[in-house]
Amino acid sequence: MNHIFGPVNSRRLGRSLGIDLFRYKICNLNCIYCEAGPNVTTTCKRKSYTPPNVILEELATFMRDTHKSSEIDTITVTAAGEPTLHADLGFLITELKKMTGKTIAVLTNGTTLNDEEVRKDLSHADLVIPSLDAAIDKSFRKINRPAIGLNLRDIISGLNLFCQEFCGQIWLEILFANGINDHNEDISALIQALWPIKLKRIQINTVARPPLEQFAHPLSAERLRAIASQFSTLPCSPLVELLSIGQKDCTPSPYNSSANQEHTTDHRALLVRIIDTLQRRPCTANDINRIFHLDNTDKVDQLLEPLVLSGKLKRQAHHGTLYYQIG
Repeated sequence: MNHIFGPVNSRRLGRSLGIDLFRYKICNLNCIYCEAGPNVTTTCKRKSYTPPNVILEELATFMRDTHKSSEIDTITVTAAGEPTLHADLGFLITELKKMTGKTIAVLTNGTTLNDEEVRKDLSHADLVIPSLDAAIDKSFRKINRPAIGLNLRDIISGLNLFCQEFCGQIWLEILFANGINDHNEDISALIQALWPIKLKRIQINTVARPPLEQFAHPLSAERLRAIASQFSTLPCSPLVELLSIGQKDCTPSPYNSSANQEHTTDHRALLVRIIDTLQRRPCTANDINRIFHLDNTDKVDQLLEPLVLSGKLKRQAHHGTLYYQIG
């Protein structure tokens, strides 16, 4: 499937089925920490990049298996880039809810919330998780590298408007990269920007997997805790969570064990599924072993070595951990 992945065992969202609105990465940011790789298209333009019926037909196929569908807690609308750039987002959210009866969550970089049409589309969701990584323009441009036309003041204003209008849950995520957007003035500016905004939950994150840029490094656990304590002082008294400390793995899992066993007996089909997983995020050998039940990590390394030698995959070390990712 091109637009459905998982289910994902998510600490935040339970058993989550991902809905990817694009076939390739379309975004209005080019964040240095992005684990999905560089943009194929950098744009602020909203349009129907993928026909909605193509996405909905894939979901219908998945939902016909009652065993698979019964295990799902959340339908998570995302994209290789920014999902709110899809002009049919509101229609898709409505149809996803009709087809599944599940909680609909949307992951967004939060840059389009000043657009009334985007806020209207998102109003059909149950949970929206926007991001705001900086409130100083210089830091914003360093960590998020926005497309021409994006204005940080408008982005913050849009977040405020959305929080006033939206009837569902909003969890704001802030990701820090060492030496980029974690200076004391950055923290103070973020707190000042969020002071008038009513947020019930703020999730603090850092660079946890191999990033787009090698100079994007994570913060220490101690530094993250110190930052989190400062956000607890906001007048709305939000729940402040640390996502990168003791975080459970959220790698896509197989639909069910019987289907998984079929794939392990079919070498070619197994490799296709592994590659499909790696196209969405880097994984360790242990991740892949756990997903596809390959007995041990040595078997994973043996299986993937020809793909590494051919250049289709590569191994990359990230702070002492070795990941497989697309070459």
